[in-house]
Amino acid sequence: MQAGRLPGCGANLRSLMAPYAYAVLSGLLMWAAYPPLGWGVLGFVAPIPLFLGLRMVERGPTALGVGFTYGFVFFGLMLNYVRFVGFVAWIPLTVLMAASAAAYGLLVWTFRHWPPTRWWLIVIGGWGLWEFVRVHVPFGGFPWGILGYSTGSVEGFIGSVQWVGPSGWSILTIAVAAGAALVIEDRSNWRLFVDPAVVVMLVALGGSLFAPSADGEVVKVAIIQGNTPCPQTHCQNENERIYESHLALTQSLAPGDVDLVVWPENATGSGFDPVTSTEVRDALSAEAQRLDAYMLISGTRGVSAEEFLNVNVMISSNGNIIGEYAKRHPVPFGEFVPLRAALDFIPQLDRVPRDMVRGEEAVVFEMPGGTLGSVISFEGSFSRIMRDEIEAGAELMVVATNESTYIDSPASDQLINLTRVNAAALGVDLVHAAITGRSVIMKADGELVASTDVLTTEVLLGEVQFRTAGMTLFARFGDWLLLVSWAAAAAALLVPGEGRPERGHKGP
Repeated sequence: MQAGRLPGCGANLRSLMAPYAYAVLSGLLMWAAYPPLGWGVLGFVAPIPLFLGLRMVERGPTALGVGFTYGFVFFGLMLNYVRFVGFVAWIPLTVLMAASAAAYGLLVWTFRHWPPTRWWLIVIGGWGLWEFVRVHVPFGGFPWGILGYSTGSVEGFIGSVQWVGPSGWSILTIAVAAGAALVIEDRSNWRLFVDPAVVVMLVALGGSLFAPSADGEVVKVAIIQGNTPCPQTHCQNENERIYESHLALTQSLAPGDVDLVVWPENATGSGFDPVTSTEVRDALSAEAQRLDAYMLISGTRGVSAEEFLNVNVMISSNGNIIGEYAKRHPVPFGEFVPLRAALDFIPQLDRVPRDMVRGEEAVVFEMPGGTLGSVISFEGSFSRIMRDEIEAGAELMVVATNESTYIDSPASDQLINLTRVNAAALGVDLVHAAITGRSVIMKADGELVASTDVLTTEVLLGEVQFRTAGMTLFARFGDWLLLVSWAAAAAALLVPGEGRPERGHKGP
């Protein structure tokens, strides 16, 4: 025997490293399922290596490490553009998301010796719980990386989101992936893969045949993408130059061209707000009357030295301000600093000198053909916030966003993917207006009918419709399939019967 070598050392090392290699592979596949690649169908495949790796692990701490590795690779790559804000933002966010993946990995490992059907149900319900927690805490949640936004956006599948929502598509997807992992281990578990796969195909087919649609009055819309003179930074007279760019583009429209003009988030700001500036209000009022069109103007307004509002102001075709929507969900560390006093030692937080005042409720605006709802940027990624607008009576939705911090990174396409799936879930046409692009006009069935490029100054024209068909199943009942998965997981854990370990028997 060669000196310094122990028998089986290489094999043991390979055995130790294999679960981590599976976790890396799983993270890479999951990243590819989202923009910039956007190969959504990989969402069905990506969790399989993670499950296989976790099921071969022998110790709990290793399971935590495998789950963390998966999360760090996936979220670190998907959110790499956050580094434009600073590594002080990118690394903590990635670590937080990876830590949550580690907790889920421990759950998957803990029950690995339970009977296949019970493990399968627990893993599905656990995934749903993991995502539910992520979209609610901390600081109101973070929907990026929710599996249903990947697979639910696949061409031919998106129409079915109206029934189960993004969370429901997560449940269906993970049911297929967990079943596939069990079949790879033992072919006798084939039904745990085939049955959910058949359900997925039937649901997708139904969504293709009976896609959601908006069937009411047609609205000719113009998105004013005025761009910014200084993306990723601030410059002299920035607010004035952005406002003037949007005004000039609006003035290029001809009467009769449009029924609704939309200005994106931060198109107006300090000194150029239509509520506090008479000059700006008069200019916008004159344009609304000239065009005989409604105008939704998105911008910020200072409240005090420490606070500001982020609002969508609605101006009617007769030039009057008829109401405004105040953003309810600010971006943590972007529009407010949690625990500001405790974190004042971090110099980068000086970039957020004021905290946003939260709006209190959903607000909708009556137009001649129907009711318009709107949310602002980050809020468009939350199905529950978009759903609030539908419950308030919205029949057409606008998402006003900025995106100038992230310029031509995948950030814009990722947000579009989120808002597109949410719009399909609610069955409404959507106007997605970005100050630096991409701006998009999309139909309720997920079709993108018009779009701009990034960092262009242009007007995007298109047609949308109000929805008169009533609320979709998801709009009416929300995350009902998620609740079903929790009930099934609870039954697998608690209901006595064949295959359930006796009391006192630990999963590991």
